Amino acid sequence: MTLRVPLDADVEQEGSVLLPAKIAPELIRALTGETVELSAGEDGRVLVTAGSSSYTLYGLPVDEFPQLPEIDHEHLFETDCSTFAEVVSRVKRAASRDESRPVLTGALVRFEQDRLIMAATDSYRLAVAEAPLAKAPPEALEAIIPVKAMEEVVRLAGSSASPLSVAIGEGLVTFGIDELWLSVRRIEGQFPNFTALRPEGIEHSITIAKDELLEVVKRVGIVVRQNTPVRAELSTGTLSLSARTADVAEGAESIPVAYDGAETIEIGFNHEFLRDGIESVPGDEVKLGLISSLRPALLESVDGTFWYVIMPIRI
Repeated sequence: MTLRVPLDADVEQEGSVLLPAKIAPELIRALTGETVELSAGEDGRVLVTAGSSSYTLYGLPVDEFPQLPEIDHEHLFETDCSTFAEVVSRVKRAASRDESRPVLTGALVRFEQDRLIMAATDSYRLAVAEAPLAKAPPEALEAIIPVKAMEEVVRLAGSSASPLSVAIGEGLVTFGIDELWLSVRRIEGQFPNFTALRPEGIEHSITIAKDELLEVVKRVGIVVRQNTPVRAELSTGTLSLSARTADVAEGAESIPVAYDGAETIEIGFNHEFLRDGIESVPGDEVKLGLISSLRPALLESVDGTFWYVIMPIRI
């Protein structure tokens, strides 16, 4: 990633310095006063003063700093910053942390004429979110973008009401917000066909209050140790959740649901993945769809703008 940040300054003489990245921010944060003065000498030393404080940093050779990529102003388009941040928040937890599979550490981001679609998976769960766009590119664009970079974009944007500028180029994706520019190398490779991974033939489905389900999952998860699964049992009028860790603890809770199926379904889930999926669903209710104890389950928002596939654990 490359980040450019402009700062207002009273510049007496133009120039460049390369400061040590670890000590410089720590020192400047610790200084008191409203302003800080930097003064660079020909020997590469940088004098940092603020009030009565005076420190010297030994600068590094400026020509050793990597050449910054050019900002592709020609292909920039503006989109909704708050919408982008919302969609990132829905899918980011499903991305892989395993750097040996780079494609899965990113999310497939697709800008269409009227909507933004984003998908992320670590091969054990899949999150897909979409949202309407008031501002969109002149043509459909997509790229696999590192999730860490998009999280940084959202952090930098904060609560800004400014639009988000985006340029998707051959090798780079550039984001701009309030004169901050972040460029990141896009991930090359083939992202899984996420639409084909959505379970079909859902035979057992319930709609349940999101907060109620989430609280039960969190409480049952307290007794989970060493990746023991959370067991879900769907029977007439009831969804039961339970977990047991041998010689440690066990617990179970039941939630009344509108389900009158003749068949009882038992299925096991990774507790963390189940909790993440429920938390990511927008709205007050969540739809849970089951096929069998050995087939993936589907968590979905009532409005259909978010869905989350979670693989079962054999119990």
